[in-house]
Amino acid sequence: MAKLNILITGGAGYLGSILTPVLLRSGYNVRVLDNFLFSQNSLASSCAHPNFEVVRGDARDNRTMMDLLKSTDVIIPLAALVGAPMCDRDQVGAKTTNLDAIVMMTNLLSLDQRILMPVTNSGYGIGDQDSLCTEETPLRPISLYGKTKVEAEMAVLACENAISFRLATVFGMAPRMRLDLLVNDFVYRAVNDRSVVLFESHFKRNFIHIRDVANVFLHGLENFSAMKNQAYNVGLSKANLTKLELCKKIKKLLPNFTYLEADIGEDPDKRNYIVSNAKIEATGYMAERDLDVGIKELIKGYQMIQNSRYGNV
Repeated sequence: MAKLNILITGGAGYLGSILTPVLLRSGYNVRVLDNFLFSQNSLASSCAHPNFEVVRGDARDNRTMMDLLKSTDVIIPLAALVGAPMCDRDQVGAKTTNLDAIVMMTNLLSLDQRILMPVTNSGYGIGDQDSLCTEETPLRPISLYGKTKVEAEMAVLACENAISFRLATVFGMAPRMRLDLLVNDFVYRAVNDRSVVLFESHFKRNFIHIRDVANVFLHGLENFSAMKNQAYNVGLSKANLTKLELCKKIKKLLPNFTYLEADIGEDPDKRNYIVSNAKIEATGYMAERDLDVGIKELIKGYQMIQNSRYGNV
């Protein structure tokens, strides 16, 4: 049986730089579309693989997508402006990339082409105090980022040949690294500054390692018929933590790390919820890498990364 042809938009980004090699090793044919906004070479090691192809372009371009989708069995649309701060800085880009491009894509797809769509569990917004958010919990996104992702999920699931993964906050090293994600950011500060000031330290969210995210896409591909037309929370069930609890975990591995709680100030991404991952776990998927594994990995990675482009020392 021939392996599927997979198109990943934004495939050179943080998640795509991990997911692409995983899919290639599993025998899939992978084509990546990316605009290489950050001048990254995160897929350099994949270029030697005969089943890999890369296209420089924009997922918002109708002609580009029409041409690429002709030979595509599965599309994984990763191209997005990710995170509340980035979307707030470029609101037009957020809407056109996170939502309009997805709607355009759904209009170009045939009935038998599959979609595996990552969204964010930030759609739960503030959530209910001490109640687990399930896939049936009403979506109440606060940020523009969350709102565009919730609407994009609705458009994708309306195709009736799709799976939506509502991802927890991702952590871990990747070839196209992101230092802004909460765990990655706090560990970077612990390694380099040895301190962090916490705003709204009681705010709680769920977390997941980036390699576990890559594995959930494999799981979805292998179990598509049983899982399709539904949304699934994807996170580490043992990691529904406040920011304060996260800092305590980091301090166990980096004893010189100091964290202070501020009475004044607020988190720009005002997520505060706890999440149930029981639905995805019932399909046979289980996140494997805990926060300690990720923190240790990041500590090693930050011996290589110095985000001091404009520093004097």
